[in-house]
Amino acid sequence: MSGSKSSAPDAPGAEPLGLTVHGLPTPALPADAQQRRGRLKMLLILGVCALPVLASYFMVYIVGATGVTTNYSALIQPSAALPPVDARLPDGRSLALPSLKGQWLLVVVGSGACDAACEQRLYLQRQLREMTGRERDRIDKLWLVIDDAPIAAPLQAALAAAPATLVLRLPRATVAAWLKPAAGQALEDHLYVVDPMGEWMMRAPPQPEPAKLKRDLDRLLRASASWDQAGR
Repeated sequence: MSGSKSSAPDAPGAEPLGLTVHGLPTPALPADAQQRRGRLKMLLILGVCALPVLASYFMVYIVGATGVTTNYSALIQPSAALPPVDARLPDGRSLALPSLKGQWLLVVVGSGACDAACEQRLYLQRQLREMTGRERDRIDKLWLVIDDAPIAAPLQAALAAAPATLVLRLPRATVAAWLKPAAGQALEDHLYVVDPMGEWMMRAPPQPEPAKLKRDLDRLLRASASWDQAGR
């Protein structure tokens, strides 16, 4: 049969039949799809970085699987980042507020003409830091002065005593856009806690009980020990 002879591999003059497999070209992603993929990767990286922080806050405020909250202070959700502004030091120099990242911050807000309630909050701020014992080097004290009223010389001396309280002046509007009091309270009524990533994440109640507030702070320091170290 002529058909079978023409297809035989050993027929005279016949060339061997070869198959070449070519890979299909990989289609290029549209520009918008590449951007979406890039954003997704960035979000995943940020999520992984934030896990230790979120886990530490969860451990502080939730007991086991019971869902019972144990915090005395108010947990701020979502947290609020240090505003990207410059504050004014007592000697007139400027300091970028985000440069305070790297330490836990106990923040008091008030007028330069600090009244008795203001002095009490500053005293509580100092005592809380000292009460944390060997963990105190992870905490800085910050007083945000929201007007141009002069600070009395005796108070300046007390704040300068080691470990010194950092005093910064900022407009009230700038601070009020970042820190929020509880309903029915003034901005000056609270002590605020900012974490080492520069996020305001906790607000103490007005006229807090020191022992209960210290317990919140101790839990934060203990739960964050794996990712936070003393010093900037």
